[in-house]
Amino acid sequence: MNLINNKTVKQIVFALLSTSSLFAQTNLDSQLKESAEKVFKTYCWGCHHQTSIAFGPSFKEIANKREKGEIMGYIASPLSLYKEQGYKRSVMPSFANHLSAKELDVIADYIISFKEDK
Repeated sequence: MNLINNKTVKQIVFALLSTSSLFAQTNLDSQLKESAEKVFKTYCWGCHHQTSIAFGPSFKEIANKREKGEIMGYIASPLSLYKEQGYKRSVMPSFANHLSAKELDVIADYIISFKEDK
């Protein structure tokens, strides 16, 4: 199992926060939305739902608490970040070896699209 140290994760998160999103939060391009929904159904649906709590927090809850870079970092290496993000434990597996950079970006944008307007 390939573990990423906290310094590397923080560098990744910083780099991700520094880059611009591929598309606006509430106006997902239909092709990218289809891609995001495919990633969601393949990897996320077992534990997360869009607006209601399942085994894990809903995308709506995540989007209201986190920035895109934090979401991407957590998906890639949850065991390195769970304490920093206020969780007592994490049973979420790492998806760093399962998702391409584009899929990670697309699913993060999809999650962010559930953010409530305040």
